[in-house]
Amino acid sequence: MNILDHIADPQANHARAVEYVKAAVAWHRRDAAMASNSGAARKIRSVGIIGAGVMGAELAAAHIKRHLPVTITDANPDALATIADRTTAELAAATEPLAASDNQHVRALIDRLLHPTGELAQVARCDLVIESITEKLSAKQKLFDSLQKHISPETIVASNTSTIPIGKLAECIPWPERFCGAHFFHPVLRRPLLEIIRTRQTGHKTISAVMAYARTIDKLPIVVADGPGFLVNRLLLPYLTEAMELLMEGASMELIEQTALNFGMAKGPFCLMDEIGLDTTLHAGWSLAEAFPERIAASPLLVTLIKSGRLGKKSGAGFFSYADQSSSQTPTESDPAVIEIIARWAKPCCQHSPEDIIRRLLLPMVLEATRILEEGNVQNPLDIDLGAIFGLGFPDWRGGLLCWADTLGALNLLEMLRPLAPIGPRLQPTRYLLNMGARGGRFFPQVGAPVLPALTLDMPLIPGSAQLIE
Repeated sequence: MNILDHIADPQANHARAVEYVKAAVAWHRRDAAMASNSGAARKIRSVGIIGAGVMGAELAAAHIKRHLPVTITDANPDALATIADRTTAELAAATEPLAASDNQHVRALIDRLLHPTGELAQVARCDLVIESITEKLSAKQKLFDSLQKHISPETIVASNTSTIPIGKLAECIPWPERFCGAHFFHPVLRRPLLEIIRTRQTGHKTISAVMAYARTIDKLPIVVADGPGFLVNRLLLPYLTEAMELLMEGASMELIEQTALNFGMAKGPFCLMDEIGLDTTLHAGWSLAEAFPERIAASPLLVTLIKSGRLGKKSGAGFFSYADQSSSQTPTESDPAVIEIIARWAKPCCQHSPEDIIRRLLLPMVLEATRILEEGNVQNPLDIDLGAIFGLGFPDWRGGLLCWADTLGALNLLEMLRPLAPIGPRLQPTRYLLNMGARGGRFFPQVGAPVLPALTLDMPLIPGSAQLIE
């Protein structure tokens, strides 16, 4: 079986997959609309942002685009002094070239709706406060300790962390029922997904309000149980881990990138790491390795690149060089300096075909998805497919990660994993997949026609509650 092309009727299957994605998005939007119309959902009419860095400017632009007033603060006065200009630039970059009159309108909008301040108390008066400071637990805990002195009894507080479990942050918060994660994706104006992370203490009214708010700012909300990596990063890290391991085994960076692109991924794994930032990728890897040490392979390549000052696109060089590249261009040729670093660490052991590479990149993601389902961390396999499409750039015309896996079938997936099992636990079948194979089950009853459950807003996310759909 060719894992790249196994589709009985490609045109019909692709059409069904696209319809599935449309139906899944419509289902989530319907659910957000239910939240909006719920009497229990508090209307969020103002947003406070703590942290006026790159992400802070992106968040401000996303809210102002939807005419929501934003109060923003930062400990760095320089960041506050430039936030209006940077927010204007974010809005301009995300739209078609604007006429002079439109530019004036955008700036007038920002002047009216954006309120920089050095006072945390002013931010705390908003309906929703989003924390978006440095990814350090101690710094966030210190901030929340200061915030609780000013927060109103009705304000909802959310952290935009991508790596720190929300439960750890909630330990120092006296109102955990009004606290959740709200993980936006960079660049915020172009990425429609919003991961809403709930702890066991997060109130249903809080989740309802944040889902309704997501609809207000035109985001697709996915509710995820708290835990390392949430949903998207848990799917992403196996993909990036295997890309690094393939390099160590002698596969060329160009072949890995091109194979991923040929499959339909929006970006190859190395361009994606460059966009995220190699230091950020390493930090996320450490977080997941601490929780799942047997499933994340530490790579010296990443550390060596970071030590040499190659942090990705933001520093002008990562796996690729961006010195002569515009932000819209995708690099295609390896930097000789990176080839030298790879040669220093790589131990070529075998030849890799494009099919071998796809198996290595995607099967660990499918396995991680089965673990997420088994733990009950999402409410439906639909969430995983939408997270893969809108959070990772998985091709929508394949229907998403699990929709694609169903075109292969559980028994074929198990057979493909058999020769990879000696690599270690990260490539060994999970109990969920073994059960699926034994039952002849699927993630969805029929590819392209998944069951759209009548989700209720107060449905608990209890580990181990996921059921195998047959």
